[in-house]
Parts: sequence; C-alpha cells; structure tokens
Amino acid sequence: MSRELSLAEIFQLGYYWETKILLTAVRLDVFSTLDGKRKTLQEVAGRLGAHAQTLGLLLNALVAMRLLDKDGDSYGNSTAASTHLVRNSGQYIGHLLLLHDAEWENWGKLEETIRTGQRSVDRHVFETDPDLGSNVLAVLHRIGQQSGPDFAKRLQLSGPVRLLDLGGGAGTNAIAFCQVYPDLTATVFDLPTTLQLTERTVKEAGLESRIRLHPGDFNKDRLGGPYDVALMSDILHYQDFATNAALVKRVLAHLAPGGRLVIKDRFLNEAGTGPAWTTAFAVHILVNTEQGGCYKTADAMKWMTEAGFSTVTELEPSAAVQGTKSGQS
Repeated sequence: MSRELSLAEIFQLGYYWETKILLTAVRLDVFSTLDGKRKTLQEVAGRLGAHAQTLGLLLNALVAMRLLDKDGDSYGNSTAASTHLVRNSGQYIGHLLLLHDAEWENWGKLEETIRTGQRSVDRHVFETDPDLGSNVLAVLHRIGQQSGPDFAKRLQLSGPVRLLDLGGGAGTNAIAFCQVYPDLTATVFDLPTTLQLTERTVKEAGLESRIRLHPGDFNKDRLGGPYDVALMSDILHYQDFATNAALVKRVLAHLAPGGRLVIKDRFLNEAGTGPAWTTAFAVHILVNTEQGGCYKTADAMKWMTEAGFSTVTELEPSAAVQGTKSGQS
C-alpha cells in the first residue's frame, strides 16, 4: 500500500517556481556566461544585458537550488551546471530544457483542453522550430547512446540483418544496432530536415557504408525493403490510434517473410495509472500535439494482430512489443 502524501509534498507538487527559474536561466544563458570564471552580479548583468537588481533575485534562487554558488559578491557554476548547462560542454542538455520552455504556453491551456476536449495546438514545436528540434534530437542522441546497445542485444539478432529504423531521428538506434551486430545494415527513414542531423551522426560513427538514409513521410511514402527487422522507437505517441494502426499494416508489407516489427514506446499500464512518469507524459502529449496520445501495449499488439502478423508478443512490460510476419511469402 502506497504512503499518503504529506501537506509539504502536495505543496511541492503544486509549486512550479523552481522550474520556471531554471528554464529562464537557460534561456538567458546564465550558466555559459559564468563558464570558467566567477563574476559579480554587475558583470553578469552586463554580459546578459539584464537589469541587475532583478537578475540578482534569479541568481540567488539558483544558488539555493544548488545550480550556482556564491562567495562574497561573486557567482560561479556548480559542478552539475558546468557539466550540463554550459553550451560548449559536451554534455549540454539545455536544448531539451529550451523545448520545455517553448511548450510553456501550451501547458497554460491545460484547463481549457480538459474542459472542452479541444486541443490548442495544430503543430508540434519540432515543426514550428526545426532548429530547436534538431538540437533536441542531438541531445537525445547523446543520451540514447548509453541505452541503445543494450536494447539491441536484447533482440538477439544474427546474420546479415536488414534493419529499418522508422522515424529514426538522429540514427541513434541504427548506429547502436550496427555496432552490436557487425553483419547488420540499416536504413533510417525520416523527414529530409531531420536526416541532415542523421547524416552527421552516422559519419561521426564511421558507418556511412552500412547505414542508408531514406527521406520521406512514413505515413505516405514507400519504405523500401524488404527488411528483416523494422523498429518504431518513440514515434507512435505523436499520432492518433487509426494512423498508427494503418502504419503498422504498411510496415508489414515491407518486411521479408519471417521479418519482425518491434515497437518501443512509453506505454501505459492496463489501468492507465502507471508508470508514473508515463501518466504525466500522456498529459504532455495532450497539450503539445494535435492528435497524439500514450497507448498501452495491448493497443500496439492489437495493431499488429489486425495487420496480419502471425505472432505477437510483449518483449518488455510498458516498453516494447514485437510482431513476426509469417514465414510464407
């Protein structure tokens, strides 16, 4: 039985103050301004073109949040801020935080959306701000490099596998699969603007000869193939139920006999009340997409069964499902 929340914890859930303080500091690029050298309030204000007195309130709050430290009149970055919030750091995650800040106004319309059932956006911010989208994908690529190889190993592939990474973004999964399986070749299918980033990451990995880039709209254009494995990783929550069902059916036609489709996503449990992070993510998708949603593994398995996959299984609870095409051609 779960523990009841305390009053202090309820207040903590309701306070968004620290969130907006951090997002504003990232937008102002406070942490990059303090990179490598401590500065006084007046120096920081001068660099940022900000009002010193009001900036001081923000900097002091960041000190209390342990993102900055203060010694006398000078401010400096904490180790965590230097690592993750300075733009020239190899582990900078500020672009992802800037995405959240770009969605701030959408969150302000949550009550209206709940009351009316009408969504307030017609395009995701990736479409309205492609540069931000590309930067966010680069951050996610860096994070995904840690988990991608383990996921690839769990699929236990062998031989000269032809992989389709559908909506593959920066090519994170395609690169990981190629690194784990030396006989595997991959095709990353995504929008032309996205594939500009993919081309860079593939070259950095030295895998140009094994990873092909295929531009297009995966809901409309031919996908190529045939493929032995198709992977849909974190793309279906941006689309509605019927569109996903149709896409799964389209993918089946591009698989070789005995081929597999693997759907990896943030799935809700059967009751819709967990995992906890995914329930909040479902609300995020509600206010930030035109028609997306979080689904259950049962939904993905239904799409596969109705599409005609001969065998459908859950690979990982609330994370991955697999459909296998009949071995008959």
